[in-house]
Amino acid sequence: MSSLKEEELINTLPKDGPSLEEIKKYLDKYNDEFIVIKCGGSVLIDPNLFNIFIQDVAVLKKLGLSPIIVHGGGKRINNKLSELNIKSTFIKGLRVTDNKTIGIVEDVLIEFNKEIINALKDLSCGAKGITPKEYNVISVKQENEDLGFVGTPNKIKTNVLNEIIKANQVPVVAPLGINEKRQTFNINADTAAGAIAKELKARRLLIISDVEGVLDKNKKLITEINSKKAKEMINNNIISGGMIPKINNCLDVASNGVKGVVIIDGRKPHSILFELFSDKGAGTLIREWKI
Repeated sequence: MSSLKEEELINTLPKDGPSLEEIKKYLDKYNDEFIVIKCGGSVLIDPNLFNIFIQDVAVLKKLGLSPIIVHGGGKRINNKLSELNIKSTFIKGLRVTDNKTIGIVEDVLIEFNKEIINALKDLSCGAKGITPKEYNVISVKQENEDLGFVGTPNKIKTNVLNEIIKANQVPVVAPLGINEKRQTFNINADTAAGAIAKELKARRLLIISDVEGVLDKNKKLITEINSKKAKEMINNNIISGGMIPKINNCLDVASNGVKGVVIIDGRKPHSILFELFSDKGAGTLIREWKI
């Protein structure tokens, strides 16, 4: 439970976020629990949404929660590669990353990582960057040779994450890892966040995206879905295209010790706070189906 007094709590919360009553109702639920937050670069590229995201993470920290950020950066990478007249090729949604591209990807992600850390520090919220250059926590194996330097996590150093959290700081993880030869690899940010959430047995994995959530056949938002129903919707082509790998990653995480995975519409202000501290939530909660 947060040690903040009620008056401090009121001053901490954004006026257009959940009410004090809602916050108090749900606060104990997340006591001593990890909340892994993956935020896509498509959301964070908007300055207003970026600032709201930073504010929400700082609020979680002040409330006594243990947030861990894993950020994307695809749009920034695309923009940088376009500036350099380097064309990207994708295989099943993953960027083919050659020797030249991996250096650019790493530079862009590390720069973005520092922006997030500095923005949190501006709100008096301590943060520590996790990249291959410093405090790397993700060991990888190569996804496949056709993709080049694209990796799949095979080990997460949770002790490093725990030390940062015990020091009252927010770990900010770039989706990069290294192999046994100390070579840097690009990682799909959803996959990186899922691997960390599974290893920590996090209470929640929040995937902040630029979609509303999972939609039914009438394009209406589904607020909660179990793994059995989600697989049926994939088989019936209700969930299709780029949502299929995203949902499959969510199902994998939900079946490996994480109590709930939520796809959240990051275009809505304070969606993180509304998801954790309100009855209505802010997207689609995905849980493992149990008989």
